[in-house]
Amino acid sequence: MIAYLDGKLAYKDPTQAIIDTGGVGYEVKISLATYSKLPVEDHKVKVYTYQHVKEDGQTLYGFLDPSEKALFLYLISVSGIGPGTGINMVSSMGVGEIRQAIVSEDVRAIQSIKGVGPKTAQRVILELKDKLRKDELLAKAGVDTVPLARQHNTQRQEALQALVMLGFARAAAEKTLDQIQHKHGNDLSVEELIKFALKSH
Repeated sequence: MIAYLDGKLAYKDPTQAIIDTGGVGYEVKISLATYSKLPVEDHKVKVYTYQHVKEDGQTLYGFLDPSEKALFLYLISVSGIGPGTGINMVSSMGVGEIRQAIVSEDVRAIQSIKGVGPKTAQRVILELKDKLRKDELLAKAGVDTVPLARQHNTQRQEALQALVMLGFARAAAEKTLDQIQHKHGNDLSVEELIKFALKSH
């Protein structure tokens, strides 16, 4: 998995950037918040990335701010929200606004984002409000919450990719992992997630 790219900004527009790292140009999908903070082209830049692997290819999503990546990872852990919708959400509202809307259970605000219907908005709030409230308490106590979100979601993504390689259809694997995490929580290791998934089929 590519965790970040540290190189030179070769190109940018409001939806993507190309980062030149050692003579190789990586195309990265970005949010509007990241676009607005990128330096001018040919300058050094470090972008934190999420690598989305599908049967027909791979896509990199990039963020200048680790907290934006952490929220993105939370969002795509919710059933029904893929990386495209996740990046659209952080582009539409921004990290602070989305966190506030989820914590305050503002369904209408979440639903106002293109591609997010009422059921998905309710699911986002139901699944993430307690996690984000916990993050806020930890942040006030001086604990860095970004690694926690990254750890939980990295484990899920690694398990998902392993299941796809083992012959699971991606949609079926995602649904199975949703059920496992709903039943057993988000602290399972990659190995435990895979074992539970294999037992359920």
